[in-house]
This record gives sequence, structure tokens and C-alpha cells, in this order.
Amino acid sequence: MSKLKYALYTGCTARESTPELLKSTLAIAEALDIELVLLDEASCCGASHLQDFDDQLSLVLNARNIVYAEKLGLTMVTICNTCQLNTAMTKERLDSDEALKDQINNKLFEVDLEYQGTSEVKHFLYALVDDLGIDAIAAKVTRPLTDMQIGAFYGCHNIRPSYLQNKSNGGENAYVPTSIDRLIVALGGKNVEYEHKNKCCGFHVELQAPKTANRLAGSALLDAIDNGAEAIVTPCPLCHLKMDTQQAHISKEMGRDIKIPIMHLPQMVGIALGIEPEKLGLNHHVSEIEFI
Repeated sequence: MSKLKYALYTGCTARESTPELLKSTLAIAEALDIELVLLDEASCCGASHLQDFDDQLSLVLNARNIVYAEKLGLTMVTICNTCQLNTAMTKERLDSDEALKDQINNKLFEVDLEYQGTSEVKHFLYALVDDLGIDAIAAKVTRPLTDMQIGAFYGCHNIRPSYLQNKSNGGENAYVPTSIDRLIVALGGKNVEYEHKNKCCGFHVELQAPKTANRLAGSALLDAIDNGAEAIVTPCPLCHLKMDTQQAHISKEMGRDIKIPIMHLPQMVGIALGIEPEKLGLNHHVSEIEFI
């Protein structure tokens, strides 16, 4: 099989708020012989907030980001669920509406760019699971997560809406997702089944309704804990921020002490591949990861 190569769209969060996500993504890509070309020219996806304020501007920004992957002739991979949603939605809308694509390109022409629709957009999770393959990853495990009980938290935007995301996520069932669970098992761990693994973490209502946000995150965390999870892994840095940094506030809202490590997806993979904790940025967490 030829070497996998992608254009990596980092979004904002993995460069600023959760730098350990970018660090661990690059570390496991190297270990798995995947080439990632960083799209340093790319900008914010709008984070589902710009979209409410200025739809056209959000389309222009996301189309511009995709163009940089098109210029490389590569599939764009994302490492944030919300970036995945906004980028994939832009591609879907432009590819299915020639008049809209022309309208957006009229703005892109001002900076000598043109959106063509030639690059696929997918989350790095599915590049690992669907393109590289779980068996290939399992073959490189040197430090299996033996007896580690891990709850997969999928969040919302990477698996919904199904009609959109199923074009790039191998047909993941939004009601019963399994990709991360299968990856946990392949890495030697034990996946924990719990009802809230595909629910919302509350991040996007944090400022407007912090009580609701804490209850959403708290319901998921307690459900995982009550079903035996010793750690949680998520493919989204926004879910990670909410569940990792806000455990004190969530505990107060839920009336129970909550303390559980929250891993980024590539950190979990990196641990099993035997990559040093420093290269995975495990020291950046608020909730300590003590089982390394």
C-alpha cells in the first residue's frame, strides 16, 4: 500500500487552546508512516458561530481553506468535530449548487483562489480507521492498554447529520457509533458502553447557558464513570476542553465529585504505540492522566 498523505487542517483550537492535540497528532502520524502537510494559510472555520452571523462569509472562509488542500491535490483531514462539520457542510453546499459556488468564487477570485470541489474532507479518526485500517494500527502497538476501561465520547458534529458525514466516515451510525470503541479494543483496552457516548458535551452553549452546558457534560461523564470507565477519549478538542477543564464546575452542578482523565484520540493511540508522554502533550491536561 502506498504511503498515506493528507493536508492537515488544524483549526484554531489545536494550535492555541489544546496544543497537545496537534503535537500528538503529528507524533502518531510519524509513527504510523502517515504524511501530514499542515495548511498554515488556513483560517478559523467559524466554529458554528460565524455561520449564524454571516453565512456568506463563513462559506468564503471554509471554501478558501479547502482550496489550499485542493492546490496540493490532497484530501483534507480535520482534528476537530466542529471544523469537520463546518468544512464538510461548505463542501456539500458548494458542490450541489453551481450558482452558489460561482458566488463564493467571485469573492475568492479577489485573492487569486478558486474553489473546485476536488478534495475530500474527513476527520483524522476516519483516516486512521477507514484508510489505514485498525489492523495496521494494532500491528504497531508496543504498549497495549491492557485492562484499561475507556469510554469513547463521540460528541455531535463528527457523526451528524448522517447524510453529510456518512460520505467520509465509513457510514458511522450516529445512534450506535463504534469506530472509537473498535480502536480502543485494537489498542488492547476495554471499551465501556454507555448511553451518552454520542450526546452533546455542551461546549457551544457554555457562554449562553453554563448550567445547561455543565449538565450535558456531567450527564455524559457520570454515565461513563457509573459504567466503569477509568478514562474517556474524544476526537474533538472542544469536547475535550469542556470535559477536561470544567470538572470542578461540572461536579458542583451535578452534586457529585467527578475526576476522570480525558484523552484526545491521538494521545490514546500514541500511548499504545509507546510514544513518550512529553511528545503526546500529556502534561497539558487539567485532569491528570496517572496511568502512564
